[in-house]
Amino acid sequence: MKVLKFGGTSVGSASRMRDVAALICDGEQKIVVLSAMSGTTNSLVEISDYFYKSNTSGALERINALEQKYFDVIDELYSTDQFKSEAKKVIMLHFEFLRSFSKSVFTLFEEKAILAQGELLSTNMFHLYLLETGKDSILLPALDYMRIDKNAEPDTSFIAEKLNELLKENSGTTYFITQGYICRNFYGEIDNLQRGGSDYSASLVGAAIKAQEIQIWTDIDGMHNNDPRFVEGTKPVPYLHFEEAAELAYFGAKILHPTCILPAKLNNIPVRLLNTMDPAAKGTIISVQRLKGKIQAVAAKDGITAIKIKSGRMLLAHGFLRKVFEIFESYQTSIDMITTSEVGVSVTIDNTKKLDEILNSLKKLGTVTVDSNMVIICVVGDLPSENVGFQTKIVDAFKDIPLRMISYGGSNYNVSLLIHAEDKKRALVALSNSLFTN
Repeated sequence: MKVLKFGGTSVGSASRMRDVAALICDGEQKIVVLSAMSGTTNSLVEISDYFYKSNTSGALERINALEQKYFDVIDELYSTDQFKSEAKKVIMLHFEFLRSFSKSVFTLFEEKAILAQGELLSTNMFHLYLLETGKDSILLPALDYMRIDKNAEPDTSFIAEKLNELLKENSGTTYFITQGYICRNFYGEIDNLQRGGSDYSASLVGAAIKAQEIQIWTDIDGMHNNDPRFVEGTKPVPYLHFEEAAELAYFGAKILHPTCILPAKLNNIPVRLLNTMDPAAKGTIISVQRLKGKIQAVAAKDGITAIKIKSGRMLLAHGFLRKVFEIFESYQTSIDMITTSEVGVSVTIDNTKKLDEILNSLKKLGTVTVDSNMVIICVVGDLPSENVGFQTKIVDAFKDIPLRMISYGGSNYNVSLLIHAEDKKRALVALSNSLFTN
């Protein structure tokens, strides 16, 4: 069985939903994971913000506007009065649920319940459309099988057990429709897998059922070898190794959520990236296959802050790096890049919520300097040290661009370079000319 995930733009309108239905309805049994309709989650975040601020009238106004949007989609999506009426009843239940929060204390728990409504709305509407067109469809409620543990990590054994039970109970069904992103936590409360979590949901579902393949359908034909927003003439990468795809996803390739790779990799399930707008495009296949000695793609990660800690006490001192890392760990802030010398260490972070506290602690260890508004440029491919020549091509592309840090050797798949944000486009274009232009 295959698992197919469709993002918000793929189900963002009545016509897009019909296109998705045409794509999946080939008679083969499959699980279809849907995101919320594009724009819905942002609206739900805004509604939650009004509730947090005790602005009930503002929240209700946004709820009414969002509800009308769904009524308009219903009128366009369904062709019979029976299914239009049934869909409106379902939609109204969800929006009455949203309005109910105007009468209670609003906390993070209530916010997560509100954010879950987007996926519940899209899957209900899509399922009813399949039924109207005579297809054999059933809803698999993600809240019945998708669970995270006390550490907010997926409870994979629970997911596999519950999901396979549901599939067994409905073994004769052809199309299983389920929600991405949403789950329950260890205490049974509604929770989620964070933004971009629908990719993660699809990968977890695929791992749980030992799927033949996981397909991620978006609005672009696979992972490109550079960012098409900044570089002309980019091309889809036909094949990526799991490690290469994970590096690209983490360092800025928006088509795929970074967490999606691990469950598929651990279970050796190929992940195929495809384009809903151009189903015939070959896209990108992510698997254990590796193209030897080939640079595959470039990605960029924005919003980076670089921190340098310089100290004479570091020279020949045991435990200095441990103390630095413990500071970042204590403030639950991950490090992206690291370089060291005899008297200093430079690191980068993308989460600055606790920056002031981190800097105050680091100043006890040495002199601290900070560079903000930086970008990590990541070059990904099969890059072991015995491959000669690729280093020169990468560095030559930066001959006119100031470099703050270079990181190489942490893996055989990635060379990372830190630059100022204003040099991002120049760097991406230069790398494209150096690495991919024949």
